[in-house]
Amino acid sequence: MSPFFVKAIQLLMSLSFLIILHELGHFIPARIFKTRVEKFFLFFDVKFALFKKKIGETTYGIGWLPLGGYVKISGMIDESMDTEQMNQPAQEWEFRSKPAWQRLIIMLGGVTVNLILGFLIYMMILFVWGKNTLYTEALPLGLSPSPVAQDAGFEIGDQIITVDGKTLDNVFEINKLLFLRDVHQVTVKRSSGDFTTLEIPEGIGKKMFESGELMPFSPTLAPVLDSIIPNSPAALIGLQSGDRLISINDEKIQYWNDLSARIKGKGKQDITMVIERDRSRQTLQFSTDEEGTIGVYPKNPLIQFNNEKLSLSESIIEGFDYGYWTLYDYVAQFQYIFTKKGASQLGGFGAIGNMFPGTWDWKGFWASTALISIILAFMNILPIPALDGGHVMFLTYEIITGRKPNDKFMEYAQMFGFFLLMALVLYANGNDLFRLLFD
Repeated sequence: MSPFFVKAIQLLMSLSFLIILHELGHFIPARIFKTRVEKFFLFFDVKFALFKKKIGETTYGIGWLPLGGYVKISGMIDESMDTEQMNQPAQEWEFRSKPAWQRLIIMLGGVTVNLILGFLIYMMILFVWGKNTLYTEALPLGLSPSPVAQDAGFEIGDQIITVDGKTLDNVFEINKLLFLRDVHQVTVKRSSGDFTTLEIPEGIGKKMFESGELMPFSPTLAPVLDSIIPNSPAALIGLQSGDRLISINDEKIQYWNDLSARIKGKGKQDITMVIERDRSRQTLQFSTDEEGTIGVYPKNPLIQFNNEKLSLSESIIEGFDYGYWTLYDYVAQFQYIFTKKGASQLGGFGAIGNMFPGTWDWKGFWASTALISIILAFMNILPIPALDGGHVMFLTYEIITGRKPNDKFMEYAQMFGFFLLMALVLYANGNDLFRLLFD
């Protein structure tokens, strides 16, 4: 099966699972407070449903439009826009007849379920599969910083020792921490063996975003050749895969970056290169091409993560911590959506589908599902009419002021929120289509 269909199946399974549980988050407290639920649907049943069956007072079904799901609660202005019901006298089983605090709990139920579910899945993942670690010792040549990171004081070959006094389980988390969190100090070990504590400037995350350097650190590469471009200067002079570069024009080559620094952007030039092959050294003389390149690619290091098994108690603690920071990081990056560049990167179902692995992998499936669950919790609590957060906003206003917004206002707010959400859905999925066609 092609990766596209594997991802599509996982996306459908994940969304179905999350939507049903989200709607149960509304359904269960509604029934506890003796509020009638008229419909419980997975997906939207515009004009018709793929399946429906009435059990008691509630019609359960599956719609054909996979943009979400809903529960239709009696006496509530929601996406169904059932204004006829609202024109009738209020009944004791209706949402509008219940105390504001009960209505608030009903509306918060879906978000609460999604949030708890995301945390529980992370705990389960850690308990079943353990956690993968990559401590700084696993990269003996250290890291290579991008220009933004170099401006902050990092150097080629730096090994990350601590970030604000804490050791990283995965050294590459430094990329995410600098981008999304308020990092103050990073202690590094230089290639010389000296330890240095760097003061991280404010706004480095914004600089990373504007420059496109969202992964400012990568493994430092040894000056060892992996592949040679046919008919390039390197191929013509006889360089081979596995050759180690020792020097260029009598300047020592310690890292792969040194090669680029010596020749990149300097146009055609004569080169005297010393290489090591089969434990013997050779001296080669040749010229770069007109662009100042020789036509070689580096050998990437084999990065091996270490898997650490966790006890149930450790999984609960670390799973909660991981869930908390996942939510924190998502909220932190939300600020970039309101920039021109951030808006252009907004994605729809295509972007969500690409979160899943292209081959079936239960760990990858559950990790993506947990992330989506937390994203849904945050997005649904936004104070936008037609979302749970919009209802919560109006209910909070009612509880504080003692005044309930009139039904006509709620109808207009619901319509505004619905059209705003549809515009965002169309825009996000339009971005997916644009990237598919032109990237």
